[in-house]
Amino acid sequence: MPSSIPFYKYHALGNDYIVLNPNEFETALTESQIQTICHRHFGIGSDGILLGPMDAPDHGFALRIFNPDGSEAEKSGNGLRIFARYLWDKGFIQHDPVQIQTAGGLVTAQIRKEGKIVSVQMGKVSFCSRHIPLKGPDREVINESIAIDGHEFIFCAATIGNPHCVILKQEISAEEARKFGPLIETDPRFPNRTNVQFMKIRDRTKIQLEIWERGAGYTLASGSSSCAAAAVAFKLGLCDAKITVHMPGGQINIELSNDFEILMTGPVTKVAGGVIDPEMFEHTI
Repeated sequence: MPSSIPFYKYHALGNDYIVLNPNEFETALTESQIQTICHRHFGIGSDGILLGPMDAPDHGFALRIFNPDGSEAEKSGNGLRIFARYLWDKGFIQHDPVQIQTAGGLVTAQIRKEGKIVSVQMGKVSFCSRHIPLKGPDREVINESIAIDGHEFIFCAATIGNPHCVILKQEISAEEARKFGPLIETDPRFPNRTNVQFMKIRDRTKIQLEIWERGAGYTLASGSSSCAAAAVAFKLGLCDAKITVHMPGGQINIELSNDFEILMTGPVTKVAGGVIDPEMFEHTI
């Protein structure tokens, strides 16, 4: 059982993460312990854990991202903004931009307004089935059909280091995301599971999302989901290169290049800091 663990909690548009610095405790966390920490009743409660900074001799700082179910995520846009803010708050960086290495690739973050706004160069979106990954022949996954629980959806799939399934609709709702999101997340055609976005086009500069996040469930906001959905809207010719993404938790601004490089900008809010008592882990979820 780990000893007392310092923690730092932030949220980005209601998508909350706990930062744990592996240099501040000795024992590696188990999947069960991650689940307990993230639990809203038996732990601190969060949409995930950011474990860092890790050793990254070649590229600034390295980060590992864990979902509330204990699985590891390749990339998180909100998580990256939060982690950059944490690095700034703790004095690990005195200037920016800062490079952060994730399992989903290297990103560059820039601090604005003393960390309350963070921009991240998220990398390049790909629609290639092999990269996402998605079963079937190599192709760009654009406007394909998926049948789920008697309903047929038209979707586009994309990756920005982690997989996304974007479903374009005239009207969207949280109820629909909660009902169909988990079924699409675990559909066998997505071998690594997938994040799911239900997207409504508001005009050429605005989209609206309801999001089911892989390994976390329904979420108020998601940075990587915003990137993927905006890229799909741009790819389909429905939106311009600068897009404001509206979600229940707030707004993220996305800028796309013609080759689908993404710049994401959004807020970060510091919530709390404290110490996790080892007694918390005596309860098994």
